[in-house]
Amino acid sequence: MAAVQWRSSARSYDTELQRCRPEAALVEFGDYHPLKPIMVTDTKTRHGARKGSTSSSSSSSSSVAPDPLSSMLDGTDPLSMFAAASVIEAPAMSHSASTGVCNADLGRKRKEKEEEAVGPDFETWSSKRGEILARFTTTEKLSINLFMGSDRGKAPSPGSSAVSEKVRTRLEELDDLEEGSQKELLNLSQQEYANRIEELNQSLKEAWASDQKVKALKIVIQCSKLLSDTSVIQFYPSKFVLITDILDTFGRLVYDRIWTIIQSDETCLNWFFKIASIRELLPRLYVEAAILKCNRFLNKCGIPETLPRLTAMIRGIGDPLVAAYARAYLCRVGMEVAPHLKDSLNRNFFDLLGTFRQVSSDSVQNQLVLQRVEVPEYLTLYSPAVNWILQCIAYRAPEPLLTEMTERCKKLGNNALLLNSVMRAFRPEFVAARATDFIGMIKDCDEAGFPKHLLFGALGRSLACADPPESERLTILNEAWKVITKVCSPQDYVICAEIWVEFTCRHFSKREVNTVLADVIKHMTPDRAFEDAYPQLQSVIRKILTYFHDFSLLFSMERFLPFLDMFQKDSVRVEVCRSIMDIFIRHQEEPSRDPVILNAMLHICKTMHDSVNALTLEDEKRSLALLIIGFIRMVSFGRDFEQQLSFCVEARATFCNLESVLVQLIHTVNQLAMETSRVMRGNHSRKTAAFVRACAAYSFITIPSLSSIFSRLSLYLLSGQVALANQCLSQADAFLKAAVSLLPEVPRSISVEGKLRSSESFLMDFINNFLATLLVVPDHPEHGVLYLVRGLLNMVQDYTWEDNSDAKVRVYISALPLLAAMSQETYLYSIPKVDSNETLYGGDPKFLSEINKLSETLIGQILDHLKALGRDEQSTRRQGALAFSLFGVLLAHGDLRNNKLSQLAVNLWNLSHKYGHCETRVSVRTLECMKHQAQQADMTHLSDTVQRLALQSRT
Repeated sequence: MAAVQWRSSARSYDTELQRCRPEAALVEFGDYHPLKPIMVTDTKTRHGARKGSTSSSSSSSSSVAPDPLSSMLDGTDPLSMFAAASVIEAPAMSHSASTGVCNADLGRKRKEKEEEAVGPDFETWSSKRGEILARFTTTEKLSINLFMGSDRGKAPSPGSSAVSEKVRTRLEELDDLEEGSQKELLNLSQQEYANRIEELNQSLKEAWASDQKVKALKIVIQCSKLLSDTSVIQFYPSKFVLITDILDTFGRLVYDRIWTIIQSDETCLNWFFKIASIRELLPRLYVEAAILKCNRFLNKCGIPETLPRLTAMIRGIGDPLVAAYARAYLCRVGMEVAPHLKDSLNRNFFDLLGTFRQVSSDSVQNQLVLQRVEVPEYLTLYSPAVNWILQCIAYRAPEPLLTEMTERCKKLGNNALLLNSVMRAFRPEFVAARATDFIGMIKDCDEAGFPKHLLFGALGRSLACADPPESERLTILNEAWKVITKVCSPQDYVICAEIWVEFTCRHFSKREVNTVLADVIKHMTPDRAFEDAYPQLQSVIRKILTYFHDFSLLFSMERFLPFLDMFQKDSVRVEVCRSIMDIFIRHQEEPSRDPVILNAMLHICKTMHDSVNALTLEDEKRSLALLIIGFIRMVSFGRDFEQQLSFCVEARATFCNLESVLVQLIHTVNQLAMETSRVMRGNHSRKTAAFVRACAAYSFITIPSLSSIFSRLSLYLLSGQVALANQCLSQADAFLKAAVSLLPEVPRSISVEGKLRSSESFLMDFINNFLATLLVVPDHPEHGVLYLVRGLLNMVQDYTWEDNSDAKVRVYISALPLLAAMSQETYLYSIPKVDSNETLYGGDPKFLSEINKLSETLIGQILDHLKALGRDEQSTRRQGALAFSLFGVLLAHGDLRNNKLSQLAVNLWNLSHKYGHCETRVSVRTLECMKHQAQQADMTHLSDTVQRLALQSRT
């Protein structure tokens, strides 16, 4: 392949554009449209019609295309077949007496299921479990009594019948449960106690799995007995939660066991007989309640008969606290199996009212003195049990029931605990409508019996969900806050204040909210009490942000920013700032220039930024950066572009550790420069010209601080394009030279999403974009012709490419269209107010000669590379691909009237097809395109070239 003399073909871009435009065709609206649904008409003639009747045809039209999945099913699907079969069989089955019984059973079971179903609006026990365990704790030492079974033999007496033998064996097993040796574990911490209970739960499951049913029952009885121990009374509610978990497990295991052998009623009765033989009342009560659901296997009246009996049994428990929780457990299992049986729930409640009279008894008072527990603290121990019982009673109850309950509270002395549970149990709408009445009842309660701030807390939860009458709202807030602000304990205060903040935000203005925040700061600042109340204080912020989306209003509150200052712990402070920024980005509809908002948000964003250190995870950095970027995008000073640039300068200094934020700032400044050009319509004044140069200087200073080399490359190029668009030629020249000088630093591999990938494809994309920009960049008067193009190509030549890579040659091939475009009289595109080389050189022969020489040099380099590839049989595919690419460039941009250039094109075509690696379809289309072009008056020379090109079959 001898050296050739390059000559670019003269291009008329406007003429080529006209040729490429499709011919206009008139389309009527009634004609076929690709988005119009297909109408399929299927006409069938019925055969076998009655003699004398006229044959009829049925015609059906469908606007839906046939479904390939349905066609595979031959018009039917399995579910439809089963449904059709059941419809066909139903009439025949209706005459069968046995099937009628089955249908009746199904109907009964369906009815039972509907009765037993509790809707999603019912708050389950599992949702309360964690709160109880976290609230009722102790530092006292705990103990567990474990009863170990004896190993005495059980030899049967001779001559006894099989039935009596079975009964004797059962009774002896149960005696063994209660008369075995005893092991006591003392001095357990709360966590150790919980671990021991969990071990018992696992032992229960293991015993059951190994078919040791009696051992499993023994474990359950042991655990039930622990509920009679109130030696550490503050821990009793949590103990109840832990042990009833074991009872629930046992109940499920027994139910599943009986379900699998449902044909035998004897197995079910056997379990009830075993439980009935337990001597102590409390374990017998709890264990029978645990398997209450199994009564349905005996008869349909089993559960309605058993619930009243168990309710009456609880009256035999002497300790009022133990009795209250036993009633709560019975209500719990009752709601699971028969929520429609309200009578038993009501009996439990009435018995509970009687229990409260025992609180003042000598035995209870002596126990409280012994354990050094005050009466208000003791009464709060009842809360989970009473709350649950009343929740079960109030579930979907009518409003008159609330009236009845409030009347009972008024008649009952020391009614604060009950009043608290009533407000928590009934629907918030019912409570809110009577909010004033409840406040009156709270004021009449004895402070020594139950803390009033807890009562106002219960009322506040309802008012956060439902609105009281508008005329009463201010009075309600004032009365509540009079009590709340007098609470001495900071922890108790903030829990109650956090509840009422939502009511304040929901119904009042920033003035009232600001007053509440001031009161919270006053209570929580002394002795740094806020350090123990971060969850509640965070909740206050979330509630304020839920109702106040106008940040100019929010930051105008005098006490809002001082409230934020209470978050001294770094992780909590950052989390609060994140929540504020998230709300700001989601709800700030228009860009802002309000100095109050900007200063406050800058402070919040700086707090997030300053939390970043060397140990911060990349995901965390990315998350924080996105929030800060969202804020930057919402800042706009309108036509005050200088103020906008000043903001970006300040933001650059503030957020220097987050690279993606700096990238956004550079984009913002470039956009600012383009907006200035748009306002001035491209005709800059002296002031605006100086301003856009300042924008370019901002970007030029900021880009080197970025660590990502591809971010620097792309931003140098983008900023150079912006500078060109604003007629800042020297700045554009500096950006582009900086990009070229950065190329040698590009690594051969980069990390993408945690994986190392070759950087070659990224670098090729950048270079192609850079080449496209160079078309409109005028040469510098103090440098040589095409100095940027030459500088880029020199860098490409010196760059260390990957082994066996064709990237360098592909860059050379990509540069040829640029050089061809530069030799045209009129360029394909240009920048307004910027004189490109077409104007500067005006088609000067010396300029065109330089272009041709550079093009010939590049072609020579490409041909040398093709020769080198030809020496290696393994590289023939790469050789063919590069040859065809160069052929395409010659065809599109070279003047093939030049014989040497035309011969080179033919040689390249033959080389690309020599080993059969070229796509035949692409080759055929290329030839067709050339034949089409040869028909044009100025392209007839292509006919000779086409005749010399042949398609070769693949080898």
